[in-house]
Amino acid sequence: MPSLSIPLLQALSPWRNAKAWHVALSGGLDSTVLLHLLVQLRQTHSLPPITAVHIHHGLQAAADGWPDHCQALCDGLSVPLQVIRVQVQAGASVERAARDARYQAFAALIRAEEVLLVGQHRDDQAETLLFRLLRGAGVNGLAAMPRQRRLGAGHLCRPLLDVSRAQLEAYALEQGLGWIEDPSNVQTDFSRNYLRHEVFPVLTQRWPQAAASLARSAAHCAEAQELLDELAQQDLRDAGTVTEFAWLGVPSLELAPIARLSPARQRNALRHWLAAFTQLPDTDHWAGWNALRDAREDAQPVWKLAKGELHRAGGRIWWLSGDWLCPHPAPGVWAQPDQALVLPGNGQVRFVGGIADGPLQVSYRQGGEVMALEQRGHRDLKRLFNERGIPLFARGRLPLLYRNEQLLAVANLNGLDSSPCGRWQLQWLPTSSDQGLS
Repeated sequence: MPSLSIPLLQALSPWRNAKAWHVALSGGLDSTVLLHLLVQLRQTHSLPPITAVHIHHGLQAAADGWPDHCQALCDGLSVPLQVIRVQVQAGASVERAARDARYQAFAALIRAEEVLLVGQHRDDQAETLLFRLLRGAGVNGLAAMPRQRRLGAGHLCRPLLDVSRAQLEAYALEQGLGWIEDPSNVQTDFSRNYLRHEVFPVLTQRWPQAAASLARSAAHCAEAQELLDELAQQDLRDAGTVTEFAWLGVPSLELAPIARLSPARQRNALRHWLAAFTQLPDTDHWAGWNALRDAREDAQPVWKLAKGELHRAGGRIWWLSGDWLCPHPAPGVWAQPDQALVLPGNGQVRFVGGIADGPLQVSYRQGGEVMALEQRGHRDLKRLFNERGIPLFARGRLPLLYRNEQLLAVANLNGLDSSPCGRWQLQWLPTSSDQGLS
C-alpha cells in the first residue's frame, strides 16, 4: 500500500460510515492524487460510494477543456463525475468571488450524512496562515483551514492537511498521473500566488521546515480557538436566560452577565454568539458595542453590523435582521377572520377560540392610542406597553385589532389580546425570516 494511503485512511476514519464521499476535483495535482488514492483504497477497504465534482467557473478560456480532462480521469478510475457551472459575481477580489461561488455549489450538493473531500495540503495551510497573519487576523483566523466543518446539510473534510505538496507530486509521478496546471496560479498579482512564488521560496531557503512549522502553528491556534469557544459557551449560558418575550422569535441575551466579564471575554462571547448571524468587525471596531453596553437605562442604543443590528431593551441585547429592520408594515382589512391574516413583512395574525365580530382591521401603533379595559377604564397604550416592558423595537410591529375606530385587542399581550368574556384571543406569529435560528 502506498505510504500516503495510511495517513489518508486514518484522517478519514470518522467518516467511514458516511452515505457518500464527494471529491472536489479541479483536475489539479492535489485533487487528482486524492481521488486516485481513494480509488486504490476502495479495492482493499469498505468505503462509502465515491463521486467526483468539478466546478467550472468560466473565468478563463483554458478552463473550458478542464471538464473533459476530469471526465477522462474519472472514466479511467470508474468514478462518476458531476460538472457544475457557476456564475462568479464581479467584485474587488476574483479569488474570493470564485471561492464563494464554488462553495455555494458544494453546499447545495452535499446532503445529510455526506462528506465533501477537498485536497488542500500542508503547503496550502501554511500559505493560509501567513496570508491571514499579514491581514492581522485573530486566533480564529490564524487557525487557518479547519480539518473538518459543516457544509450545507453535510460536512467538509480536508484529509491531506498533514501531507506536503512534494509528497503529492512524488506520488503522482510514481503512479504516472497527469494533472492540470492552472495558468492563473503563476500570476503574482494574486496575493496567495505572490506568497507561493515570491515569499515561500525565500523562507524555505533559510528555514527548510517553514511550511511544516507554520502548519503546526495553525494547529496550535485551532486548539486555542477550541478553548475560547468553550469559554464563550460557559459565559453565554449565564446570559442565555429565557425572556417572557421569547414569542418574538428574536435571539437575545441578558446584558448584565456579559457586562460583568472582562472586555476581552465580552468580545469573545459576543463573537461566538454573533457568528451565526453576521460577519464581525475586527478588534479595532468594537466601539459600537461599548456604546451600547454603557448607554443609560432610558437610552435606545443600536450597534449596526454587516447583516443586522444589535439593540438594547429591557436589560437584554437583541439581534434584529431581515424584516425586523424594514419600515413598519402597512395596515390591512381582515375580510376573512376565520382564516389567518398574512401581514406583509410581519408574519401573520389569527384568532384562537372564537372570532370577533366585524368589520375588522389590523393596524399598528401610531401614537395616542387608547384602549378600554374592564375595571380600569380607558388607558393609554403607551403606558400599557411601559407597564409590561415591551421592547421598543417590537412596539411598532405588534398587531392592533380594530373594529371601526375602536381598539379591541393587542396581539400576544395577556389581558389585552382577548375579548372581555374570553370568547376569542388574538395571536400573532411574528416573522421568522433571516433570524439565523435554523
